[in-house]
Amino acid sequence: MRNILRLLRPRQWIKNFAIFAALIFSGRLFDLAILQNVFLGFLVFCAISSSIYIINDIFDVEKDRVHPFKKFRPLANKDISIKNAFIIAMILAFGAIFTSYFVAPGFFLITIIFFSMHIAYSAFLKNIEILDILTLAGGYILRVYAGEVTTSFHISAWLLLTTIALSLFLAIGKRRSELSLLARSSVSKVKTIRITLSHYSEKLLDVYLSIFATSTFVFYSLFTFLVNPQGYLFPFDILPVEILGNYLQKKWLMITIIPVVYGIMRYLQRIYENQEGESPERVLFSDRALLTSVVVWAALVILIIYS
Repeated sequence: MRNILRLLRPRQWIKNFAIFAALIFSGRLFDLAILQNVFLGFLVFCAISSSIYIINDIFDVEKDRVHPFKKFRPLANKDISIKNAFIIAMILAFGAIFTSYFVAPGFFLITIIFFSMHIAYSAFLKNIEILDILTLAGGYILRVYAGEVTTSFHISAWLLLTTIALSLFLAIGKRRSELSLLARSSVSKVKTIRITLSHYSEKLLDVYLSIFATSTFVFYSLFTFLVNPQGYLFPFDILPVEILGNYLQKKWLMITIIPVVYGIMRYLQRIYENQEGESPERVLFSDRALLTSVVVWAALVILIIYS
């Protein structure tokens, strides 16, 4: 059971919380009927994600056996047979796709697209430079969009652009960390583990990271500036309008830029100083400062929108 749990990679389910974005920023998080439907969608994505991870491990089982870290995964280490892993993956995949139909018709379609895209990634897209990064980023974007079709609440275009930029930032950070991890390996070994890494240089990935780290900051800042949540307004008999002003009272969400900037800088520090980033969720849970910044950001968003 422990090996099956490792095979499912529950730690990576944190990515699926992106499905709650539309609900949270719409101001309807505590609408129980809608929340229940979104939570069902979250469970569907957890199941479909785990099935994808298993299928990807089946495709990469021989490559993982020569990888310094992935060689300890259940399939690579022969803790679970490929046949049993495939059966588990199919049960999860068909169960998730079947359940997704009862969430929303649009959600059902996105679930199929999400599954098909990642199967294509496991089969051949991960061997094509640039497309491998775009496919990884596409998974994050589909999670956010799945939350929109589930709730029928539209998210801001600036928030969508933030999601795209952040997704590309994380996907490129993953490749940059993989390249650093295998820096001392021979070219033939690098090609064996992941052929696309031989087409990326550290300088190129550094430029990509710089572009999308900046884009994430700019897009999110514009989102917080242009969105006008119905938060708490200080009464003028406490703080005169001349001190606070009507402008600042309507832009409280801009405060959340602070933990976002810190989080981006901290994540880059982990990539360059610790050669981490291959697994974003592992970095998040192993870095107390980074995890704190995410928790503070989430708490501020909830407080500002719902208080």
